[in-house]
Amino acid sequence: MAGLRGEERGLLTRVAETIHSNPFTVTRRDIEARFGHAGPPPAPGEHHFSAIAAPLSACLDGLAARGITRPDDLEGHDRDLLRQALLFSVYHRAVDRFDEHIRAQLETPESPLPLPFAVEVLGELAAVGLDETEAARYFALFFQLRRAYHFIDQALVGPSAAMSELRRSLWNAVFTEDARLYDAWLWNRMEDFSTLLLGETGTGKGAAAAAIGRSGFIPFEPARRRFQESFTATFIATNLSGFSAGLIESELFGHRKGAFTGAVDHHAGLFERCSACGSLFLDEIGELAPEVQIKLLKVLQERQFTPVGSHQAKRFSGRVIAATNRNLADLRGGEFREDFFYRLSSQVIVVPPLRERLRQSERELPQLVGLLVKRTVGRDAPELSTLVLETIRRDVPADYPWPGNVRELEQAVRRALLERACPPPPVAAGPSPLTQAMEAGSLTAQELLAGYCAQLHRRHGTYEEVARRTGLDRRTVKKYIESGR
Repeated sequence: MAGLRGEERGLLTRVAETIHSNPFTVTRRDIEARFGHAGPPPAPGEHHFSAIAAPLSACLDGLAARGITRPDDLEGHDRDLLRQALLFSVYHRAVDRFDEHIRAQLETPESPLPLPFAVEVLGELAAVGLDETEAARYFALFFQLRRAYHFIDQALVGPSAAMSELRRSLWNAVFTEDARLYDAWLWNRMEDFSTLLLGETGTGKGAAAAAIGRSGFIPFEPARRRFQESFTATFIATNLSGFSAGLIESELFGHRKGAFTGAVDHHAGLFERCSACGSLFLDEIGELAPEVQIKLLKVLQERQFTPVGSHQAKRFSGRVIAATNRNLADLRGGEFREDFFYRLSSQVIVVPPLRERLRQSERELPQLVGLLVKRTVGRDAPELSTLVLETIRRDVPADYPWPGNVRELEQAVRRALLERACPPPPVAAGPSPLTQAMEAGSLTAQELLAGYCAQLHRRHGTYEEVARRTGLDRRTVKKYIESGR
């Protein structure tokens, strides 16, 4: 039986190492250097692994001329190298059609759409030597790869080092650093890996969570030519601070009719509504009361929960993503349980503040403004992006710290579109109402603390900074600020 020649084995080895690596750690220039090929610049949104296609195609053509077209034509490690190369070729040819399907599904999110091209791609996978079950799994894996690249690359823009690290970490949350490990062992086990997102208010923790949640593995059903469910339904998000202590358990675990006053019907909680393919995003996890933390810890450990007022345990097969704007030191102290923290933090990802991103790269602001303008008007609009960027640079000081982060910048973009102006929030002239009340001696101690905490929060943007400056516990700070609203 023929074997690979030295140069063929070397090229296919480089192909295997590259296609299984994290695409947000390998640049197109790196790939071109590895393969000695400088192709045309990538199109917007194009996966830069496409630079592998031309040298790989030439290699496969050479092998075919020698009668080597299937992995079974080789033995041992050579067979595995050819198999991986052929799988990548099938994936690369299907990328544009997967992209079209992503766009179509986003426009019609109610139910999974059929994929007419699936028959062709499954046939190509069968030609590589995969049986029907493995072909369906790799088809689903190909779509997962493309979805993850789409949501991480296009929803979290910016060339700063901090954003590059964020994209790298998010990819690892879905596929690990080496996709061979994921393919062989973990593709159906990722629900055991919880992710904890840290970052100030407004930095984009929700977008980061959505990138993970919409990128999970979804089985493909060949007979129906569609996926088991739409990726638009696999991500469920909730802000835990929006529920009172009495309702939080019902929201998470559900309740049975008559479980408490007002429970007039059965209610499916978030854990029940999250499918085995899905992810549940729990924002403001740092605000949970200790007794709820204990119950959540049990769910994460045993994968079971019980609705309020019921004795019937239900299984949770999805994945948990959590987020908080508290810093790590504060999170692990006080009322946040250590065992709960460790169970949540299979991976801890920091979403960087806007001021850090702008400090690291001068190209960060133009790219981010372009994305925010596109979200506002529904399509790319370079002329509007230029107008907004010029307005921001005219009206906002270069050293402005953006305490509200990306959320504040988004409103600045809208003000620029509405008024051709976007000055930072105005500072009231003369003594503030708090100062006037202090001078009049009309404040109680609680009102004084509430007003002072609120003033510091407006200036610095985070509960942590207010707590640090006042010497109060973060929960106490939040209570005072909310009491004054």
